[in-house]
Amino acid sequence: MKTDNAVLHLSVGEPVKASLARAGAAMKAARQGKPIQPYFGVCFEDVGELFSVFTPKRWELIGALREGGAMTVAELARQLKRDYKNVYNDCERLIEWMAIEKDENGLVSAPYAEIVVDMKLPDRRAA
Repeated sequence: MKTDNAVLHLSVGEPVKASLARAGAAMKAARQGKPIQPYFGVCFEDVGELFSVFTPKRWELIGALREGGAMTVAELARQLKRDYKNVYNDCERLIEWMAIEKDENGLVSAPYAEIVVDMKLPDRRAA
């Protein structure tokens, strides 16, 4: 489980070089014995892919878990007044993308204090 102040970074269009640079800086700090702030991040190729995973209903689901804490999928579906199967499928998708977690008792939770969305615009073409 993540720390209480963990942040999930959702990036759209981040160049691979930027991810590699961040990883390299973390490894260098670790070799030097410096403290490393954990980085939890997921990159999407384009904004459409991000929106296909993080739909309005799924944002609502994450919010309900942040407010209510860990709970079963059935309880979450009751709170959201949604069909169990749809909530279950949404949970599975969000677990796949690391936005929520399921513990050994089957309880789902939203472990992040914050989710930051960062979208890089494409480079301008020369005229």
